Amino acid sequence: MSDENKCCGNHNHDHEEGCCGNHDHNHDHEMEVPTMVLTMDDDSELECYVLGIFDAEEKEYIALLPIGEEDVYLYRYTEEGEDEVVLDIIEDDAEYDRVSEVFMKLSEEEE
Repeated sequence: MSDENKCCGNHNHDHEEGCCGNHDHNHDHEMEVPTMVLTMDDDSELECYVLGIFDAEEKEYIALLPIGEEDVYLYRYTEEGEDEVVLDIIEDDAEYDRVSEVFMKLSEEEE
């Protein structure tokens, strides 16, 4: 996977601290947040919190927050079978901007 789908950083969009709602580390989590491991282009692995799976433009997307980082990664999300998940890079900037906006609105609603 590439890191082209960062919500923050690559798209010159700065978030305020705690932008991901339930990942404000100033309080204890009552529930454990699920994680997912991404294999990057250089074969390194990156463990991420799964912030959520959400619908936008009649497709499903996933928001991931690498552990110890502030940038949120957004990918197209599909399930193939019971145990296989496919993440696709959002290559179109306009699509990415629309998906990012939906994610930000959902994050604000959770706060």
